[in-house]
Amino acid sequence: MYYHASQVRGITRLEPHISNHGVPLIYFSRKRENVLVYLSNAIEKYGRETGFAHKGPWQKWGPYGFGPDGRQRLEEYYPDALARTYKGVSGCIYSAETITDSGFEIQIPDAATSAEPVAVTGVEFIPDAYEAILQAEREGLIEIVRYEQMSDRRRAWNENMIREEYDAAADHPEYRHFLRGHFPAIAGR
Repeated sequence: MYYHASQVRGITRLEPHISNHGVPLIYFSRKRENVLVYLSNAIEKYGRETGFAHKGPWQKWGPYGFGPDGRQRLEEYYPDALARTYKGVSGCIYSAETITDSGFEIQIPDAATSAEPVAVTGVEFIPDAYEAILQAEREGLIEIVRYEQMSDRRRAWNENMIREEYDAAADHPEYRHFLRGHFPAIAGR
């Protein structure tokens, strides 16, 4: 089974769209829990909540990786990041039995992509993405590293990464707005 998450309800056929990779694709995971992070985009949510006017596509914020055991690991790069991004956000997890694999190489475990439209064979409504993520953590399906648990070394890495991201985001004012709002001491220069 292949899973895809969206805040858009009522989808019966998934269509490829241009992504951060610049190629029209539909992204899937073979693990349902791994798509929960796509039910909300912290940059878009923050921009809309603060009235930031933006007409183009929103940059994506992906604060996750994978542990040595292959489980997805969400990391809070700022206090209460998970609640601020996902709490109260609803959406759907769409499933498909088969896809035509695009062959596009992405370095995400259990991920697959299709450049062709895909028929939806199942849908699960998620009333609160935050609660669904916490449930996946309780079930041992994902790991969450909360901001308070972040090591000093990881915080230093995070600060360097934010500076680099801010400098590289000259063409993405929505991303800079997000970074200034969440990391004012680092990106607010």
